[in-house]
Amino acid sequence: MLTRRVNTLLVALLVITAATLSYRPTGAANGDAPSRTTAATRPPTPMKAFASEEELLAFLQELAERQRRETRRAKLPGGVVGGVVDALPAAAPPVSAAYASDAGAHAASESITNTQHAVVDEGGIVKVHGEHLVILRRGRLFTVGIGDNSLTPVSTVDAFAPDIDPHRTWYDEMLVSGDTVIVIGYSYERGGTEVGFFDIDKAGGLTYRSTYHLRSNDYYSSRNYASRLLGEKLVFYSPLYVDVAGPVPTAWLPAVRRWRTGATAAEFQRIIEPSRIYRPFDDTASLTLHTVTTCDLASREMTCTATGVMGPPGRVFYVSPDSVYVWMTPWRRAARARRSLLYRLPLDGSGPSALRVKGGPVDQFSFLQGEDDFLNVLVRADAPGDAMWDAEDTARGVALLRVPLTELDGDAPDVREDRYRELPVPDGRAFRNRFVGEYVLYGTGTTWGYADPRNTDQYVYAYRFAGGGEPVSLSLGHGVDRIEAMGRDAVVVGSSDRDLHFTAVGLRARPRLGGRFTQPAATQGELRSHGFFYKPDTDTSGLFGLPIRSEGEPGAAHLVHDSAFVRFIRHDSLNFSTAGKLAASMGGPGDDACRASCVDWYGNARPIFWRDRLFALLGYELVEGRLEDGRVRELRRATFAPAVSRSTQ
Repeated sequence: MLTRRVNTLLVALLVITAATLSYRPTGAANGDAPSRTTAATRPPTPMKAFASEEELLAFLQELAERQRRETRRAKLPGGVVGGVVDALPAAAPPVSAAYASDAGAHAASESITNTQHAVVDEGGIVKVHGEHLVILRRGRLFTVGIGDNSLTPVSTVDAFAPDIDPHRTWYDEMLVSGDTVIVIGYSYERGGTEVGFFDIDKAGGLTYRSTYHLRSNDYYSSRNYASRLLGEKLVFYSPLYVDVAGPVPTAWLPAVRRWRTGATAAEFQRIIEPSRIYRPFDDTASLTLHTVTTCDLASREMTCTATGVMGPPGRVFYVSPDSVYVWMTPWRRAARARRSLLYRLPLDGSGPSALRVKGGPVDQFSFLQGEDDFLNVLVRADAPGDAMWDAEDTARGVALLRVPLTELDGDAPDVREDRYRELPVPDGRAFRNRFVGEYVLYGTGTTWGYADPRNTDQYVYAYRFAGGGEPVSLSLGHGVDRIEAMGRDAVVVGSSDRDLHFTAVGLRARPRLGGRFTQPAATQGELRSHGFFYKPDTDTSGLFGLPIRSEGEPGAAHLVHDSAFVRFIRHDSLNFSTAGKLAASMGGPGDDACRASCVDWYGNARPIFWRDRLFALLGYELVEGRLEDGRVRELRRATFAPAVSRSTQ
């Protein structure tokens, strides 16, 4: 039986439909003047949480009756009845951080992950611990020593507890905090988020410590990541579709249990109080508890607390250095202009605030909380959120919402119309966007399927979000499949016919096109944001890498096929030149006896820059290169596949 991930991928690749209406919010001034109803004129109104367990139970009983009435009337589209996804276990049975382009902060740290904010680490497939790389691959953890000018496989363990059956579980993301490796996965078998802890020593040895389960529905997104790490604070976002049809109406609420052989549903311990569950603003039977869970990693036992906000089920979440934002949209397209909501949940534990908004962002890169205390969000009229593959197909209007943080309030006021700035609508469906420096850039290109020959839009659009003015359209001659920061400038990666193009975009004054590098007969080898990494040398120069695959393959090919090589490109004052490549060996390790996560949902290849060295992760191979006279030349490689661990140089 296929899991929901496989089912929805097949649907996403075979069926792509949407309307072509325009999104036209009234008002286009996008003024930055403070609102007449900000905190400067009155204190913010606290959002309404439940005062007691009795009040929460009374609400859930009333909701249960509404759900029964709505179920009798009609079945909602998308396989959802009363807000419960019927293809999944029912909500787990009771059982400067100013801009995304802060390259200087990246250079100052040992991070090897292309993150949206330098101080907010994101769950990925490769991290660094001391002088070892830690790699999550197909349900296993590996370490490879890179100290003392070496490249040596060290340790391998299963990425799950020794007594757990990993059947129908996906081990997706990994983080490293101190001497602890954290693996985050989703188990269809056990119905929730699975968090595994492993100890790592100075020699790179891995030892299993413990596993915990959190009640949640599937958090999977084709673009976003479920986990973030800020210091010793582990932050999760997870949805819980509110289903109160069972005999215990609170059995679905956020809870944690420590795994042991024979663990039962009765061992789950609630991690949320009624006073941290916030009431919905609208009277509807289809609700989701959008849950932000924070876990303290200072001790060896995982201790967590949760905050939940009830609202429409469609979602995109974004984590700034001090807050989690959740944009909630109804699944019914016609309702999004009336009932979309934007919530801010501060990470210091203070109460949330909200706004009533229109449309929705496509993914986490649609957001930027600036150091000027404005929130900027690029929205589309028909964006349903980023669950599963929802982010891959939008077509209607584009607008920038720019709003002071002080206008988010506990009463969820309607956002002022002049906070929206209508922008040009690209002709295409696979929408990409990114805030870089003082600009937001966007365009359309290719998604997880094959290139769409109907997508004739060959432009990238740039708009100075803080200063206003007119948007600029730049003719690329290729689509927009990826937008990445290079310091204060950007690179746009996209396909045209059989080739893959890299085009520089200067953003120091008026946006302008720079140089281009073309990789003939090629496509991207990775669609995830972590597949790219840029290492600056100066304010206007640096080196970046991206995995590459042969042309003629769909974007989803990286789920089952490794990339052919990582291409490294030199950037110098908006001019590009090839710095060479590091390629995978012909063939592969053969049967790796995979038992879990045998599809690479989060990719399998990465460029890695560590101190003054560079590597290419290519499936089960780690290849090191040396930059000599502007060219990357292979120095050594190591294979860390199960039962095949060797190094050559």
